Amino acid sequence: MNKATTIELINFILESISLINRRFKNIKSSDDFLNSDDGLDKLDAISMRIQAIGETLKNLNKREEKLLLKVADKGYWSRIIKTRDFISHHYVDIDAETVFDICSNELEGLETKILELRDMD
Repeated sequence: MNKATTIELINFILESISLINRRFKNIKSSDDFLNSDDGLDKLDAISMRIQAIGETLKNLNKREEKLLLKVADKGYWSRIIKTRDFISHHYVDIDAETVFDICSNELEGLETKILELRDMD
């Protein structure tokens, strides 16, 4: 397992969320991902960061099993990790609408939970 500290992993997630938000800034619909090479590049980059967040959460969960449960239930974290698994193993099936939905509706809540974890120390 990577020797990164828990706080380094948390900070990596926060950095990833920030990068996703920056890349997503001018995306107004899922079609914006598909209508140009720039949109496709953003879809790819955002998808990879979502995957990286899921992988990092998976590692945090293995390292400190109860840490994530301090801010959300097991089902919440499981959904994020399963999204990572889907991107990793079914990349060809990634749906622009799903990525758009994650960016529009899920990232802010995730960021709040990760900030809570960071601020516990």
